[in-house]
Amino acid sequence: MHCFKLNSVTRLCRSRYSLAGISNEVFCSTKTKSNETPRKLPPNVPDLREFLIVNRDLSLKTNLAAQVRPDIPAYLEKSDFSGLNRKVFFEVYGCQMNVSDTEIVWAILKENQYQKCEDAKDADVILLVTCAIRDGAEQKIWHRLKHLNALKTKRSKKKSPLQIAVLGCMAERLKTQLLEKEQWVDVVAGPDSYKDLPRLLSLTSHYGQSAVNVILSADETYADIMPVRLNTEAPTSFVSIMRGCDNMCTYCIVPFTRGRERSRPVSSILEEIKKLEENGIKEVTLLGQNVNSYRDLSQSSVLHEQNNLVPGFKTVYKPKQGGLRFGELLQQVAEAVPEVRIRFTSPHPKDFPDSVLEAIKKYPNICENIHLPAQSGNSNVLERMRRGYTREVYIDLVKHIRSTLPNVALSSDFICGFCGETDAEFEDTITLIEQIKYNVAYVFAYSMREKTTAHRRFVDDVPQQIKMERVQRMMNAYRKGSAELHSRMVGQNQLILIEAKSKRSDAEWFGRNDANIKVIIKDCDLPASSVGDGEKKPIASGDFIAVKVVDSNSQVLKGNPLHHTTIQKYHESYTTDRSSSCT
Repeated sequence: MHCFKLNSVTRLCRSRYSLAGISNEVFCSTKTKSNETPRKLPPNVPDLREFLIVNRDLSLKTNLAAQVRPDIPAYLEKSDFSGLNRKVFFEVYGCQMNVSDTEIVWAILKENQYQKCEDAKDADVILLVTCAIRDGAEQKIWHRLKHLNALKTKRSKKKSPLQIAVLGCMAERLKTQLLEKEQWVDVVAGPDSYKDLPRLLSLTSHYGQSAVNVILSADETYADIMPVRLNTEAPTSFVSIMRGCDNMCTYCIVPFTRGRERSRPVSSILEEIKKLEENGIKEVTLLGQNVNSYRDLSQSSVLHEQNNLVPGFKTVYKPKQGGLRFGELLQQVAEAVPEVRIRFTSPHPKDFPDSVLEAIKKYPNICENIHLPAQSGNSNVLERMRRGYTREVYIDLVKHIRSTLPNVALSSDFICGFCGETDAEFEDTITLIEQIKYNVAYVFAYSMREKTTAHRRFVDDVPQQIKMERVQRMMNAYRKGSAELHSRMVGQNQLILIEAKSKRSDAEWFGRNDANIKVIIKDCDLPASSVGDGEKKPIASGDFIAVKVVDSNSQVLKGNPLHHTTIQKYHESYTTDRSSSCT
């Protein structure tokens, strides 16, 4: 729904649809009494079709231009969407999906003659890509908007007015408050309306009024948009393969801000990843709110009709049948770019059939690194969260994964202080962390979100102080386990992808191993291969380097660099006794 001001009154427009298409009959309602009849708009103003359809079919316009009076400004044509080289500045908050979305937004705006700048003070348009998963994330945005409003007020009158836009999950959740209460924002755009941004920005620029589009789509995946990378120096990149979530966990706002699950066609995913490889990318992370529930419905056969659910898990929806599944996608991606590392996040434990595990085991460029969000170690809390599994079922899955992939690195998410969580229930989370032992864990205090099932049914009754004490206990427990796991890597040879110079010293580089653990190495020239003879090459971002791990803690490894290599060479013919190293 699009909200804008007419005659100083905020009005919400709605249209009446017919079997023949969109009718001409449009009504506009203000804050009227319940017994008042909505007034019909005059026939010579733009109707709702103009606001909902970005790539408008001119056949839908019933001689509108001929009816417009000279004293009423004509509605914007697509040629008016041009940014006219105005400068745009991005601020990205939250998850990796927001980073990926920002690259989609930048591709759309760049196509419409916008330029990117690196400082908010130089910008004509400031875009905040927001997160709504926790209250703390939203408070950061409110504080930032207050600061940007001051920047907007102080802007020189010689320049065009500064436009501020809020995009993403917070835009969908707090659209009314953003536009009406504080009035700091010009444009509000939800996760499925980024293609509409050029028009929304032009509306506010031409008419000086706020514009909003937060309509959730049942099929928008941006498969037809080739993202433009924000950081062209990094050797890693994100690729969104699906959007939305159907799991309806009681604590989670994502289904309400990102909509239902829908997946990109595999062909568009492969095209994007191959393009990234051509541009020098050495690692790709496949993204989705529930990434391993990927299901390309454009691909179907008898082989794809199986239930993808792990035994012992359940869902709030009927088992989904048909479509090319995540395990098959992994295989196709791995074969298409054998010298590009493949990761994926964020999955749900229920969607780890053997086909996914076997793909990871078979292809050396798929990292043996699995994110397995537990959220809690207590079955009663898991039931209240509507996670679809018990503690015992989760532990069985971990055992099965480790039996298939003995060297797998596991990471997880945990929430403490969920509604009604007792001390005894929380202790089960601590014992699960101690029993499983994770290389990485992300721990959070529960933050109630409006619209969620928990908000409607439960009470957020665990005191904040207790929550924070539990967060600290979870961190201590996971770090003890990760320190033990990482100590086992000392003495091992591992393959790392160099990302950048160490923040602590220009004499060191850092990269990440298969487990996604940071590894620090010295800067030096290394042999070009494992043979160790001939020319030596300097280390650079994007290089694959064989290293020997010499030290560790719960967060970082230190390694002795051995030589340059590739993914396939390392896994096929690597031998340590013929390698040189830095000393």
